[in-house]
Amino acid sequence: MATVTTDAPTHNLAYRGLVAWRIAILAGLAALLLLSVAVDISLGPARYGVGEVLATLFAPGAAELQMRVVIWEIRMPMALMAVTVGASLSLAGAQMQTILANPLASPFTLGLSAAASFGAALAMVLGVAFLPAAITLMVPINAFAMAMAASLLIFGLSTLRGVTVETIVLLGIALVFTFNAALALLQYFASEQALSAVVFWTMGSLTKATWGKVAVTAAILALCTPLFARRAWALTAIRLGETRAAAMGVPVRRLRLEALLLVSLLAAVPVSFVGTIGFIGIVGPHVARLLLGEDQRFFLPGAMLCGAVILSATSVLSKAILPGSVLPIGIITALVGVPFFAALILTKGRKSW
Repeated sequence: MATVTTDAPTHNLAYRGLVAWRIAILAGLAALLLLSVAVDISLGPARYGVGEVLATLFAPGAAELQMRVVIWEIRMPMALMAVTVGASLSLAGAQMQTILANPLASPFTLGLSAAASFGAALAMVLGVAFLPAAITLMVPINAFAMAMAASLLIFGLSTLRGVTVETIVLLGIALVFTFNAALALLQYFASEQALSAVVFWTMGSLTKATWGKVAVTAAILALCTPLFARRAWALTAIRLGETRAAAMGVPVRRLRLEALLLVSLLAAVPVSFVGTIGFIGIVGPHVARLLLGEDQRFFLPGAMLCGAVILSATSVLSKAILPGSVLPIGIITALVGVPFFAALILTKGRKSW
């Protein structure tokens, strides 16, 4: 009788090596993020060394009053806002691409950013406030309300019988053009001062970041991340296709609706605070996918770290290109993202998708 041999020990060893490699990549991304944040805080009209920044962060009482105020009250909120916004938009894009099985899906390409821009413009040009009781916050509140309205529209239509993921993507593209046209109409009738404010807001900027905005964005990210983590196995399975995922016991339709609702929240809040920042939701997830694969246990934190690193590094560039001034961060993300977006379209037919 022949003896049956197995390669289970070899497979286990290979799997452990793969897991260790992925953990090392995540650790490397985290270290790169910390370095980028330190450099980001050190740059500005008054430049400080990274050593001075670290000393002020860990021993604020020993630092000069001016340096302490500049770092803790001005630069730290901006740097941390870049981290939380980048992580949120990248996570939103990653899960949009997962549930819609489309590499081009993101809050930017599905119209959420365009909707937020239109809502902000309503406040700046016409003085319309969706929540009159909070008139001082009408710009971010209007932006959030319009982004969530667009999200709920996509969410509602996706529940209709016969609606496919391709239909949802096409609907998102239609929303982009609709809100951009409405925004252009508002800009046409806007005063010179209002027009300037709208244009600056739509460029995306971290300069108005505050500790309160950082806390809200971080809280939303902390709320949504565990919910996605609990569904890591199902989200990984859905990448095999709806039929296979359903055969494995995954409630595909319910999972897609739940994920779309969480993604809407993740995308709407950051955009309402910092304006339109495009392509982070596309570039971040694809970099993470190249480094870590589709396993959501690693892909999810990897997408967040990649988005945070990219936006933090972009913030560094926005200060370094013209010393003494800060360029709108949305311009730089667009310059980086457009070539990547074009390359993605040209390679969309590859077997990975």
